[in-house]
Amino acid sequence: MKLKLRKGAGVALGLAAAALAGVALAVDMTDRMRGAPITETTPPPPLVNSDNSDIRRARNYAMQPPVIPHKIDNYQLDKNANRCMFCHARTQTQTSGAPMVSITHFQDRQGNHLAELSPRRYFCTQCHVPQADLKPLVDNRFVDVNELLRAEQQRKSGGSGTGGGGTGAPRH
Repeated sequence: MKLKLRKGAGVALGLAAAALAGVALAVDMTDRMRGAPITETTPPPPLVNSDNSDIRRARNYAMQPPVIPHKIDNYQLDKNANRCMFCHARTQTQTSGAPMVSITHFQDRQGNHLAELSPRRYFCTQCHVPQADLKPLVDNRFVDVNELLRAEQQRKSGGSGTGGGGTGAPRH
């Protein structure tokens, strides 16, 4: 009796697995950002020119690393040289006009101050990135905390305002 029950359960399990496999094959396997099947390698999109305005941009959230407002094409940034420090080192900012790197870049993991750039902060593009004016691949509904607070204050005071905070509207 037990053998027949096990055999029947095995057959049912096998049929269920086959049905699920059929459903899995019917799933759309297209990468929507590339417009190609996920199993295909496609050529990368062409590179675009980075913003080279040298205008400092506002930061969107607390502790956001500043973005790079200039081109860094062909900058050497490896274990042998850090081209960023040609302008952003404390000794170079007077002549270059570039902002000095933060004091936090001269601290080790324990918070001890170092005479040289910390090895963990040496590769600038780990956190800082150049900008390009491109259409986003996905919608961005980011709302700055100041806008959220302003909207909350208006809600509490009964004002309508047009701050846009908390509406989920895309910011550009």
